[in-house]
Amino acid sequence: MSFGFPELAAIRLGFGLSPLTPPPADAETVLASVARSGPDPAAMTTAEASQIALSFRAGVVARRSGKPEPPGSKEAEQQLASMPIEDLRRRVVRAVDDPVGFGERLVQFWSDHFTVRAINRVHYGLSMTFQDEAIRPYVNGRFEDMFFAADTHPMMLVYLDQISSRGPNSVLAKRRPERHLGLNENLAREALELHSMGVSAGYEQKDVRELAELLTGLSFSHKGGFAFQQAWVEPGAETVLGKSYGGGRRGGLDDIRAAFRDIARRPETAQYLSRKLAVHFVSDDPSQDLVEAMAATWRATGGDLPQVYRVLVTHPDLASNLRKKVRQPFDYCVAGLRALGVRGKDLAALDRKVFNRAVWEPIRSMGQPWWQAKGPDGWPEEVEAWIAPQTLAARINWSLQVPRMLLKELPDPREMLVSAFGGTQSAELAWAVPKAESAAEGVALILASGDFNRR
Repeated sequence: MSFGFPELAAIRLGFGLSPLTPPPADAETVLASVARSGPDPAAMTTAEASQIALSFRAGVVARRSGKPEPPGSKEAEQQLASMPIEDLRRRVVRAVDDPVGFGERLVQFWSDHFTVRAINRVHYGLSMTFQDEAIRPYVNGRFEDMFFAADTHPMMLVYLDQISSRGPNSVLAKRRPERHLGLNENLAREALELHSMGVSAGYEQKDVRELAELLTGLSFSHKGGFAFQQAWVEPGAETVLGKSYGGGRRGGLDDIRAAFRDIARRPETAQYLSRKLAVHFVSDDPSQDLVEAMAATWRATGGDLPQVYRVLVTHPDLASNLRKKVRQPFDYCVAGLRALGVRGKDLAALDRKVFNRAVWEPIRSMGQPWWQAKGPDGWPEEVEAWIAPQTLAARINWSLQVPRMLLKELPDPREMLVSAFGGTQSAELAWAVPKAESAAEGVALILASGDFNRR
């Protein structure tokens, strides 16, 4: 059987084929679809997250002092406890229903690139707001805007301890010498090492420190919100990568934004992020031709992401590297749900315990527990990170159990073979599926196959 760009795009750039929607007709359809990946109108805001956090804290304080809990504190506690699984449900629903899926894949990619993790439950709401406030509004725009929004978002400030950073010579440090206030370099280091130029770029420790000094003043608390605290700022100009920022009348966020803009437009950033995109969508070892073509467009456009995506979507490597990437657990589950013809509204209506058994626990067993990336570098890309005896067994169990859990009637495996692969299936799988002894066995063969686990 033959296949063309539509099938290739659905499998490699989206979350797989579905019997419910046709694959994208051409590259323009794929690129235009990214505009649909913006924030959900009902998404939580930082202000709402903080209100929930404050209600929860008020209840904790009341319990510790033996006083009655204030109104709303119990509800806030329950809401926070349910946020991780409901965030996953929301993400799965959008990914399953998106006709093309490229925009949702990009949201997944950039959310992982700017990894955050709420260690304390009180910040769970911020984790939910991060994607809608720092990623989705900018996924189809310029990288510099996403870079600034992500690295100054309250969740990032909390996660990388930027809220504890004070200029050693700041007004506050001099006023309170007994507190031994000083810099925290976490955010500055990750901004250069992980979020833009890459660890092998030619910056020095001095650049990290000066950027950390420039970032002093960024603050957040659930009670006070996001603010720039002038009393925390290290006085004077800072020189980052040979360019001076601050020390003048502007100061504050304007100087930080200018520094992030210049870092985002550097050739090292173009090279590092072009390769990272190519690794995620095409191959663990992408060709130099693809990476250079994307980086050249990045440099020429100042990091205009839609134009960089166009190079990726239209490059011949997309076809020549089919099945070179393993689907990560989230991607695998979404692709499986799409292939089964499950609709987002049905997932949204599932009892939480059933959704937990169908998605939450499986992706944990497959090695990608939601909201729990081990470090700020996010989830790994290489095959070895995802395909091991234990995690492969979890994928096989999912293919055996979840279809019957969610569907009253399983699809005909012979028809599913066509709708799920669109002609890309291997000869071995095409031979085996029609010989399955039952629909359940045939469906499991498809979902557990190497063909389906790779894109």
